[in-house]
Amino acid sequence: MRVNVGDTRLYFDVEGASLVPDGPAMRKRPTVVLIHGGPGADHSVFKPTVSPLADCAQLVYLDQRGGGRSDLSSPRHWNLKTWAGDIKRFCDALEIERPIIIGGSFGGFVALQYAIDYPDHPSKLVLLVTAARMNLNRIGEGLARFGGAEPRAAAERYYADPTEENEKTYFESWAPLASVKPSNPDRAMRMTWRGEVFRHFVANEYFQFDLRAAAAGVKCPVLVLSGARDPETTVEAGAELAESLPAELVEFVVIENASHELGTDAPERVVRLLRRFIAD
Repeated sequence: MRVNVGDTRLYFDVEGASLVPDGPAMRKRPTVVLIHGGPGADHSVFKPTVSPLADCAQLVYLDQRGGGRSDLSSPRHWNLKTWAGDIKRFCDALEIERPIIIGGSFGGFVALQYAIDYPDHPSKLVLLVTAARMNLNRIGEGLARFGGAEPRAAAERYYADPTEENEKTYFESWAPLASVKPSNPDRAMRMTWRGEVFRHFVANEYFQFDLRAAAAGVKCPVLVLSGARDPETTVEAGAELAESLPAELVEFVVIENASHELGTDAPERVVRLLRRFIAD
């Protein structure tokens, strides 16, 4: 399904009901909007990991502009402010009120920007393997810690010159580090990938944004999850993000023996944590 949000159309999919029979009434369940990583990827990264949550919430999977089955839009709109505004415009178009927003990796950047720009809109926020800013030295140290000199050098080449060739080399060195357990090869095959959107973001905003100061303005409860062995959005980045948010609203959980793909390394624990956070 697609919905018009003004200047572009966004694809979305839905799992689970919003209204369920409860004796003589229909009970409304929370709506969770899932914001994928990338940019240029799609919502398939969340399936089937979070599908069990459809028994307690309505799950709305969104392909962001430039990603998946949504319209490509144009490079001048490939930025955090626009992607964050798209969440609000998307919810308004579908009349979704007080959503729970889950953002993973790059989707966490977008979700945090959205919660900063529209602090009264979300009811809760989940930030998975993400950061309030990206720091090249910290990325290099993480890659060297878990993969050695080769992936660090590949990252430095790519981030200095984000060409398609350098991207391929970097992704090949990064992929074995993205999960501790063997990753399902079908996961990558299922994804619709638009590399030009990713490379544009790397060249223009990846190391420019810094949401640490503005994160103090978030008003809803936030769950931050980091993988202890994540080499790029490191556990140090997760701790820094959590420290930037209001202390009375944030919960920070480090998942041991897990890397960037939490859905591969610790799917059951992730679902338990999300289920509890949704219900609280």
